[in-house]
Amino acid sequence: MKRLLMLVGDYVEDYEVMVPFQALMAVGYEVHAVCPDKKSGETVRTAIHDFEGDQTYSEKPGHNFALNATFAAVNPSDYDGLVIPGGRAPEYLRLNEDVLNVVRHFFETNKPVAAICHGAQLLAAAGVLEGRDCSAYPACAPEVTGAGGRYQSIEVNEAHVDGNLVTAPAWPAHPAWIAKFLDVMGAKITL
Repeated sequence: MKRLLMLVGDYVEDYEVMVPFQALMAVGYEVHAVCPDKKSGETVRTAIHDFEGDQTYSEKPGHNFALNATFAAVNPSDYDGLVIPGGRAPEYLRLNEDVLNVVRHFFETNKPVAAICHGAQLLAAAGVLEGRDCSAYPACAPEVTGAGGRYQSIEVNEAHVDGNLVTAPAWPAHPAWIAKFLDVMGAKITL
């Protein structure tokens, strides 16, 4: 069974953590969701971001999301891929050097990485976007280009692949983003 690591934190976007966590487990992956300074069994709060015609997304309280692994005990070498949800969590997780080292590991070893929405903030801070294509929530475009990446402006329900990196603007892209990540992971789903 392949194992995936998911980096989360308080106020991660609700859909962007819940949907991929459950979908990836449903197709047979072992997914470990971790947060720095928290242990397995503890929770992170989520936020629901929606697009309601305002100049930016709205934010409402989400659910508590239970962690099923302890960040301090994680060895990135034990995982086959990395998933980075968006929301507000990447904004402060990018200040943690241990988190950035985990992200760098997956790029140094060319393992599959899926990042959505504000997850690009972690990629930019880790210095792994130089010369890479990356989609993200449009407000993160300056961070992508500032880190040497090529921001991909795509529809909110689309996803982009650049080698081992699968990115998307926001949760409406889940069908495309998860499908492309599964393809990069080498999954074969037949009906």
